Amino acid sequence: MIKHCTGFRVSLVVLYATAVYLNYVVGIQVTSTGPQTIKKRQGADIILGCTYSESPSDTGQLDVEWSIVSPDMTQKDKLILSYSGGKEYNFGDPGLMTRLKFLGDPSKGNATITISSLRVTDTGTYECKVKKPPGIDSRKITLVILVQPSVPKCWVKNGEEVGGTVSLWCKSSEGSIPLIYKWTKENGEALPSTALQNPQTGELLIYNHSQSYTGNYVCLVSNDVGTAQCKYTLKAYNPINKAGVIAGAVIGALLLLLLLLLLIWLLVCCYQKKRYEKETANEIKEDAAAPESRPGSRYSSFRSIVGYHPHQGVTYSSVRSSKPRRDSNRRSFNTDQSQAPSQGPLTYNSRYGYPV
Repeated sequence: MIKHCTGFRVSLVVLYATAVYLNYVVGIQVTSTGPQTIKKRQGADIILGCTYSESPSDTGQLDVEWSIVSPDMTQKDKLILSYSGGKEYNFGDPGLMTRLKFLGDPSKGNATITISSLRVTDTGTYECKVKKPPGIDSRKITLVILVQPSVPKCWVKNGEEVGGTVSLWCKSSEGSIPLIYKWTKENGEALPSTALQNPQTGELLIYNHSQSYTGNYVCLVSNDVGTAQCKYTLKAYNPINKAGVIAGAVIGALLLLLLLLLLIWLLVCCYQKKRYEKETANEIKEDAAAPESRPGSRYSSFRSIVGYHPHQGVTYSSVRSSKPRRDSNRRSFNTDQSQAPSQGPLTYNSRYGYPV
């Protein structure tokens, strides 16, 4: 019994000595726990924990570093924030520096940081490294920034005819993949038994549509960081008489053709009428009397006559005025009288008068 108790005490002493030794040798330790990968939506805030504990063997200067691990192993990590000698230092992109800070006092075992207004470019693996020689320890956290879905658009394809196949669609223009779509009826009603939906594309097919399938349908789109929804009111219409539509289209086409032919005929008639009027006007001009000559032309004719050398024994008359014509005739008459043989004086006859 005494030996058993003595052995138990020896074991406790050994365990205690081992614990003290390990604590002395291991030194500083990062004690934060939690998921190694965190997903957050764009615009949100995030806290990256990094608490630590020291050991008596850690006697050097405290140095805390936060950096973004390079995916390329051949490249150096990007230092973004540090604490050394009792002061904080920011590095890297100014757009990140203004949104990054220590949440607590790094000198008191809390090197946790916070990043506000997250951006997609903040995605990466962040490493917290705590050094106090000879001790050193670190922790890595992968941060994924996602864009939540935008408000989707709901619409219908292929019409809403009774007896046909209705295709309801839902699509979000923004959002980090994968996006999951889900259709439901408002007020918790069940979807039609003939409905089939695709969570990846956002399509809801309803076969053999009927009046009982009408109502409000809600589409919910979601990803790891958010949700959004839209609503569509489904109706049901009686099918259109396709034969009547075709017949109406044919009749309309024929009427249009007839109107076109009538227009062409009217244009031809107008052209023929104008052509006939033009030809008639030309015929009237050909039958009209020639216009009188102008005084200038008469004067020119007179000048040509005056300038012509007269022949012996020929008498000419002027066309410019009638008076010279009478003088000329008188001269010609006198000349004829002078050339005619002289006759005796006329005698008066009591019965017949003077001879003519």
